[in-house]
Amino acid sequence: MPQGYEINDMAKEESWRMFRIMGELVEGFDKMSGVEPAVTIYGSARLKPDDRVFAQTEEIARRLGELGFSIITGGGPGVMEAANKGAREAGGLSVGLNIVLPAEQACNVYANKMITFNHFFVRKVMLVKYATAFVIMPGGLGTLDELTEVLTLMQTSKIKPFPIILFDSSFWQGFLEWLRKAVLSKGFINEDDLRLLRLCDEPAEVAEAVQRWYMKQEILGRRAVPAK
Repeated sequence: MPQGYEINDMAKEESWRMFRIMGELVEGFDKMSGVEPAVTIYGSARLKPDDRVFAQTEEIARRLGELGFSIITGGGPGVMEAANKGAREAGGLSVGLNIVLPAEQACNVYANKMITFNHFFVRKVMLVKYATAFVIMPGGLGTLDELTEVLTLMQTSKIKPFPIILFDSSFWQGFLEWLRKAVLSKGFINEDDLRLLRLCDEPAEVAEAVQRWYMKQEILGRRAVPAK
């Protein structure tokens, strides 16, 4: 601890951090108001624009945008950029929730509503709170973190059970087999937890699954597509 740095100084610093966190939450709630219905799309920031999954992500977001859904992403490159691009091409709301990192992540140019956060957990709240469904594209540790957090929130009834769509069955199959053979077999999760997950391999499947579920729910506010 630096010379002259007192315990009281540390307490004051933590108190001000609390207010900064509160400020981020208030800003997020204020700026995200009215984005519903929305779909949050997760996936790797390292995905390259020439990758097949980039084009598929873009198509998924475009199809959902044409149905009237806002698209929410983490605001960075890779899957996030593809999703925001597709949403903008559809003429819909393209939301990027950026995060300040040591290796600075710049928000992609396709988000037309941008918010930058300093705290991961505040950003996570915003990614989850306003979503009607979650689309999980191939990704790494961050994507797995977000997927398992959403599953846990549903498992513990902290949020309503929304569709969780895993895109690209060849990518996710090994993970699902591990959940069944190593986790479910030991009773660490229930069969109902796995039923929250849905595999899709075509962008049209994703849009159809989200829309079909959404139209069956009694959700206050505007429908993604007006009822006929």
